[in-house]
Amino acid sequence: MDYEIEEKGAPNREKVEVLGATYEAGKPDGEDDGRWRHKLASRDEKLRYLRSGERYWYGKDWYGSEKRKNPA
Repeated sequence: MDYEIEEKGAPNREKVEVLGATYEAGKPDGEDDGRWRHKLASRDEKLRYLRSGERYWYGKDWYGSEKRKNPA
């Protein structure tokens, strides 16, 4: 993989080499991406999926994607 190196100015120095983006840009392909309803068979599975998602984002014992003692 070829890395992109940029030269930028820095405080108290003239030029510094900085590593650029190291990921491959892309977008998911396929018709079934984002169609979670079709992957779950019964109504109970769909409700359980939604409840766990709401608990994850809006519950008091979890704070989004972070486990924190104090909310942000």
